[in-house]
Amino acid sequence: MTRSMLHALVIGALVPAGLAQPVTAQTYPTKNVTMVVAFPAGGLADIIGRLVSTKLADRLKQSFVVENRGGAGGNLAAKAVAGAAADGYTLLTTTTALAVNHTASKNKGFETSDLRPVAIVAYSPDVLAVHPSNPAKDLKEFIAAAKTKSFTYGSAGPGTAPQIHAEYFFKDVAKVKYVHVPFQGGAPAITAALGNHVDALVLTLPPVAPQIRNGKLRGLGVSNDKRNSAIPDVPTYGEMGYPNFYSGSWVGVFAPAKTPDAVVAKLNSEIIALMKEPDSLDRLKKAGFDGVIKNVAEANAFFKSETESWGKMVKAIGFSN
Repeated sequence: MTRSMLHALVIGALVPAGLAQPVTAQTYPTKNVTMVVAFPAGGLADIIGRLVSTKLADRLKQSFVVENRGGAGGNLAAKAVAGAAADGYTLLTTTTALAVNHTASKNKGFETSDLRPVAIVAYSPDVLAVHPSNPAKDLKEFIAAAKTKSFTYGSAGPGTAPQIHAEYFFKDVAKVKYVHVPFQGGAPAITAALGNHVDALVLTLPPVAPQIRNGKLRGLGVSNDKRNSAIPDVPTYGEMGYPNFYSGSWVGVFAPAKTPDAVVAKLNSEIIALMKEPDSLDRLKKAGFDGVIKNVAEANAFFKSETESWGKMVKAIGFSN
């Protein structure tokens, strides 16, 4: 073999290896991306997952296929994505449930650290609402009445973020007696509240907001640092004498933990860009969501703080699943 032939072989071997990572980052995606949504169609995660997927498909000129995989409080989808190839072609859209389950679920089948945040996309506070026939006009009056008489409240089910928040608030903060009535999802819980079959309802705002706006339910308090534009007449917990008590549900996009930093950074920047589009913000606000803008480092820090915060509440009420 001549020296020139040997030189050509060496260069041929080195160039692809040296360029492989940059080319992957620059050209991603080159095929369909699967967005696994951790909850059924029509829910909070599904609404945001489909919005993000549609916008990303337009921006990146590649199909993003939404796959709903509900079950086990979001753990089934999380497990599937945690075990997928870490190449950016299988992503997870999930909610606060991932942070709650970090402490609450003992046998998830995966470790929370098997996933990494790509972006936190939207946030909506929890709201406490009652039937209009309830004499309480706000949260302060409702809790005052509960000091002398037990009440029932409905939720979307045990282990959901609003239920954890409600248990912690009623038990450790307000210190009142209550009976939890769990339902299999937010829709039946709302139906029960509309029929006055439970004394109160605690859910994340979006599915409840229309019922509050049309007067079929009365919002007593929203657990946020400011009032929500979807229900501007409903005061915050802070206004009702419970400052610094915030609880709500966020929706975020996650990837397998070993997904390349460059791919995660590209997805994050594209999601931030689409979240700044007026029509995206308008659709979110009408549903009761606020758009969230966080870079990769900020998303990681936020998720870490969320797992710690929800972990404290889960332990305080002694919940596990």
